[in-house]
Amino acid sequence: MILLPAIDLKDGKCVRLQKGEFDTAHQVADSAPDTAAAFAAAGARWIHMVDLDGARNGLRRNAAIVAQVAGNSGLKVELGGGIRSMADLEEIFSLGVERAVIGSAAVSDPDFVRAAVARYGERIAVGIDALDGIVKTAGWEQSSGLDYLMFAGQMGEIGVKTIIFTDIATDGMLSGPSFERLEALRQTFYGQIVASGGVSDHQDLRRLADMGLYGAIIGKAYYAGTVDLAQAVKECEVC
Repeated sequence: MILLPAIDLKDGKCVRLQKGEFDTAHQVADSAPDTAAAFAAAGARWIHMVDLDGARNGLRRNAAIVAQVAGNSGLKVELGGGIRSMADLEEIFSLGVERAVIGSAAVSDPDFVRAAVARYGERIAVGIDALDGIVKTAGWEQSSGLDYLMFAGQMGEIGVKTIIFTDIATDGMLSGPSFERLEALRQTFYGQIVASGGVSDHQDLRRLADMGLYGAIIGKAYYAGTVDLAQAVKECEVC
């Protein structure tokens, strides 16, 4: 299982949210490039980045920072937030991003996802962010009314190979991932699943690895010091 330490960007700052609520944003690091360098020094190969400004209002204010991380850190960048068109994809791939995560637009415009997969293949992932099993959009502020398992099945039929699943109730809470929902997703979607939200310690990561998941995102647990990234990388045999 690969580990993807996370940097969320808002107004150029590295922040974390609780349950996706923007008014809980608090800065957790001074410099995204320096934080990414620390991830690489710990042995990580990937970094998960979210442009929160893009997710909320479509304004990609953090492109220069993403480009700097992609160009200098040696990490493969997975980026989500406000990706709504082929032009957006072209822009972020030009920054050096390895994999793009389509979120809200996958709900509103599945034909866009289909076209993106046809052009970029496995460089496209879909982010499924759910609260009580219902997919949320627009920076987690709107409900789609869609069941997350049904939606995952639809994305699989389109050709999506990677899903990043976030249970919003656990995000930023250090309360443990939503193992039951992840297991149900694993039985529904047969591609690569990345678990996001709630990782609190090494035991959580070992349990996710034992489930056979492709990857796990580490956010608050890293910044709070409850997960030692270098140790976690060795335990999970990142490739």
